[in-house]
Amino acid sequence: MFARLYQRPKNAMQSGRAHMGEWLLEFEREEAQRADPLMGWPGSGATTTQVQLKFPDREAALAYAAAHGLTVEIIPLGPRTLKLQAYADNFR
Repeated sequence: MFARLYQRPKNAMQSGRAHMGEWLLEFEREEAQRADPLMGWPGSGATTTQVQLKFPDREAALAYAAAHGLTVEIIPLGPRTLKLQAYADNFR
């Protein structure tokens, strides 16, 4: 079974940094989605894509994956860039 491991990025809609240190483990889709014959909505029989596990650090997540025989792809968090500007820059 394949899974993605990544660190939660900062929420762009708020200035707070809550839950930034968490590591998330999400499972990859095992089967393709198909259209439901009655409603036409996409779906599949695999429910593991609905599971999202949270860990306090990377080592705990990797230990869980090793204990359960998961193949993990680690996605690094991109660099954080700040746009520094003065209030006076709005009037130039």
